[in-house]
Amino acid sequence: MVWWLVFGRLGRSGFLYGRQGGFNYQQKYGLVNVKLKWAKDKALDAVVVGERELRAACILVSIISSNTNGCLPVYHLSRHRGQLGLPHDLKLSTFIRRYPTIFHEFHDLDSGGTLVPWFRLTLGALNLHQEELTILQQSQMDLLDRLRKLLMLTRYRILPLQTIDQLKWDLGLPYDYHHSLISHHPELFSLVCLPDDRVGLKLLKWDECLAVSQLQKNSTSQQKEEDVRNGSLAFPISFTRGFGLKRKCMEWLEEWQRLPYTSPYSDASHLDPRTDVSEKRIVGVFHELLHLTMQKKTERKNVSNLRKPLALPQKFTKVFERHPGIFYISKKSDTQTVVLREAYDRQQLLYKHPIVEIREKFSDMMKKGLLDRSRGLYKKSADAVLEEDSSKDVYGDELSDNRPTSEGESDCNIFFGV
Repeated sequence: MVWWLVFGRLGRSGFLYGRQGGFNYQQKYGLVNVKLKWAKDKALDAVVVGERELRAACILVSIISSNTNGCLPVYHLSRHRGQLGLPHDLKLSTFIRRYPTIFHEFHDLDSGGTLVPWFRLTLGALNLHQEELTILQQSQMDLLDRLRKLLMLTRYRILPLQTIDQLKWDLGLPYDYHHSLISHHPELFSLVCLPDDRVGLKLLKWDECLAVSQLQKNSTSQQKEEDVRNGSLAFPISFTRGFGLKRKCMEWLEEWQRLPYTSPYSDASHLDPRTDVSEKRIVGVFHELLHLTMQKKTERKNVSNLRKPLALPQKFTKVFERHPGIFYISKKSDTQTVVLREAYDRQQLLYKHPIVEIREKFSDMMKKGLLDRSRGLYKKSADAVLEEDSSKDVYGDELSDNRPTSEGESDCNIFFGV
């Protein structure tokens, strides 16, 4: 069942008209105590399933490929485990071995003479990663704009790097965006020391052309002319099939949609946080934030520390529960993921960025490897490699002067065939 509230076609004129005039009007509205039930959406749950494994695999691909020799021991990869988001009871080597179409395993001696697993990328994964790098290069201006708009959403145009790191996968930023993106644009960004001694990223220049939300951009095709003139833009609303919306809630939602819309890029300090108009502004902030992401979704915990930078009130994430027609909260994969409903037709993303298409190719490659491994297609070859490793003949003279002397060293001077 789908509801599209306060929608229609209109002209471009008068978009900002009534924005300031709605100030007195909006202050009259208190925060209405309306609770809408959470309903399971299998199609959007399917969007979330497998995302954790895909993200972890892609991060490992970036880490391994960044090494000069293209291979790393498992103990080196384990240092990055905190970035992967994998279950604590899952061994990293076990996870990597699930996807033999992505990672190729071999063994070498550590400083104590013990054979340890090393991993490099398969030829197919290398080719796909090279395709990804090309797309990242072609998308550099788009990624810069996404990062700039994210910083423009904040009060002082500053975010801790740690916060951006949590969002970089969703934003489509390169794994090494600190070096490959930020460092090449000193005219746009500056690293600053925050009061809590963390490193922050500051946007040096405000760009008025970027300070237009996606809802505003779509207004010419999705909003009524009268609403645009009054500055009362409405959000696309849809519900899970079979969702029962009581008449009282429907009336409140229709009235809420007609409230003034405050751009997430404008100063909202004049809004009373106890009003529905303030809540609509919060919804607008996260509506825009999710539009900045590649797949129009992010884990709820990724936005939990954005309250102060975005100048939001306490318990601001409650808007996700209060507006299930705009946001869907998936509880799959032992986390909560906020999905923007309007971006999907069932489980299909309506617009796919080239970076998303690359990720889907990685996902297909992982699924094939997992299936082939379950059929035992890789077991025989893996046993053969272990037998060769144990004989030490596989190393030859190539590693005689270059074996790791400690667990801190990670170079490998051999390149095995698939």
